[in-house]
Amino acid sequence: MLDRRQSARDKVTYRGVAEIGERGARRDCVVHNISDKGASVEFSNIIKLPREQLSLRIARKGRSFLAKVVWWRDNFVGLAFNAEKPSEPVSDLEERLRKSEIKKRQLQRRIKELLGER
Repeated sequence: MLDRRQSARDKVTYRGVAEIGERGARRDCVVHNISDKGASVEFSNIIKLPREQLSLRIARKGRSFLAKVVWWRDNFVGLAFNAEKPSEPVSDLEERLRKSEIKKRQLQRRIKELLGER
């Protein structure tokens, strides 16, 4: 098979999250290889992806990439990263805040239980 990639990809196994479409639907995926130009990812099942653009977030690398779909086969997808807009660091602030709010509600319920206010 002819490899038309412009740069070599490193074989990896990273968890990723693809944000798809204008409404920001999120799908978990596994990144199997990656370079500075693109990546190959696998979704848990077959999905329909926009060819224009999606965002791939890889927390382990602390990066987020804008990408376009170059090819797909069943649930495997080849992505080319957008060269015009550099990747951005991933902020986990939103996730930490969500977890903090859940913990706060749990603690408030527990305090009410201990005080007999249920």
